[in-house]
Amino acid sequence: MRLFTALQPPGEVLDEIEQAIAPHVGRVPGLRWPARATWHITLAFYGEVPEEALPDLETRLARAVHRHDVADVAFTRFGGFSSAGRARVFWAGLSGDPMNRLVDSLRAAGRRAGAAHVDEKRFHPHLTLARAKTEVDLRPLVESLSGFSGSVWRAEAVHLVRSHLGAQVRYESLANWALSPVRRD
Repeated sequence: MRLFTALQPPGEVLDEIEQAIAPHVGRVPGLRWPARATWHITLAFYGEVPEEALPDLETRLARAVHRHDVADVAFTRFGGFSSAGRARVFWAGLSGDPMNRLVDSLRAAGRRAGAAHVDEKRFHPHLTLARAKTEVDLRPLVESLSGFSGSVWRAEAVHLVRSHLGAQVRYESLANWALSPVRRD
């Protein structure tokens, strides 16, 4: 099973993003815009995980999530990976609590449960909005959206998600755990 953990922003927050990008969807050559149903913020990617490892992974993830607090965050900018001038991914960036400690805990839980391909890249909290097969100059698009500032929302739960690859990518939430509602600042 191809697995990852993610945050799922509230519908009204996704509505703001959708309204902001609507004039640009389908108008930037080379960009493919996935369905809104696939939008999420990946926290930790595990790759292929054997089904027999799933119970241990779920137990470890539950422990990891419960050690961390809810986070107040907002989408406040747009950009591209690896850069806006030479991008293959167009994203909405998340500001607020960086959640780095949570991500480190989720990655460690995956490694301890036997996930063979835990992504160790530096964490950049973002929502992927479009992809390109070759590098695209997104600077005009990013600049046109520079005034965007989304509503603050509370990230309250972490989801364990399974990817179903194919002509139409589909995500299935297998479990979710609430972050601690008590702030321990």
